[in-house]
Order: sequence, then structure tokens, then C-alpha cells
Amino acid sequence: MAATQIASAAPAGTVLAFDFGARRIGVAVGETTVGVAHPLATVAHGRGAKHVENIGALIAEWRPALLLVGLPTHADGTPHAMTAQARRFAAQLRARFALPVAFADERFTTQEAFSMLRDAGASAEARRGARDSMAARILLQAYLDERHAA
Repeated sequence: MAATQIASAAPAGTVLAFDFGARRIGVAVGETTVGVAHPLATVAHGRGAKHVENIGALIAEWRPALLLVGLPTHADGTPHAMTAQARRFAAQLRARFALPVAFADERFTTQEAFSMLRDAGASAEARRGARDSMAARILLQAYLDERHAA
């Protein structure tokens, strides 16, 4: 899960990561100096801009230096319809909040999150509720790990 646009010049500080989906957006938070990501919230993604308002509240609370958006693709890495939607979402975040946005490969994060929650003994209902924020944590942790390895 290599994060793209990772550079030594990437801002240090708090990072909010988003696992973008058509119905839900998982959110995780991490700190570049500590290098640990935590699931934070799941934001309903529906019609209108309510999800952007909810994300705005998280941005106001956490004051991130960077927003990391998971980029969904086919298993072979080729883009599909959700790839374009995630790119539009990232552009919307960049324009609305004037923060740098990077992309991370989110292939298989939802399945990995589901497996981790199942292995931890979470009920089916708990897995559904936490899956998206856990997927965001997985992609953010991969970003932080890669950053610390550089």
C-alpha cells in the first residue's frame, strides 16, 4: 500500500486520512512524529454537503497539516469509477480547507479492516460500524510507516 506523493518535504504534524466510499467515509487520525494512526470516525456520505460540514468539524478539531485520501482502484491498480470520485473528493477538500492533500493506495484496506475486526471478536454489527474508520487507519498507518522509513 504505497502512498503516493510522499516526500521528505511532506508537512509534519497531524494527518487526517479518509477511506472514501459512496455511502460512508472512514476517517483516521495520526501524528507524523509519533507514527501511529487511530480510527476516528465514519462520516455518512450522501447527497448534499453534510459530509463536508462533518469533515470540516473534524478538521477544526484536529488541525491537520495534511489530508490523506485513499485512492480506490482495481486489484491491478487500474482506475475505475470510484477512483474519479475519490479524486473529486480530494479536490473538494483541497479547495474548501486549503490544506495539502496526498493520495494513498486503498486496495484491500476494507477487507483487511473487516478481517482484523472479525479476528478481534467484534460482532457483525460492530464490524460494519467500524470497518471504514479502521480501513482509513490502515492506509494512514501505511503512510506513516513509509514516511518513517524514508
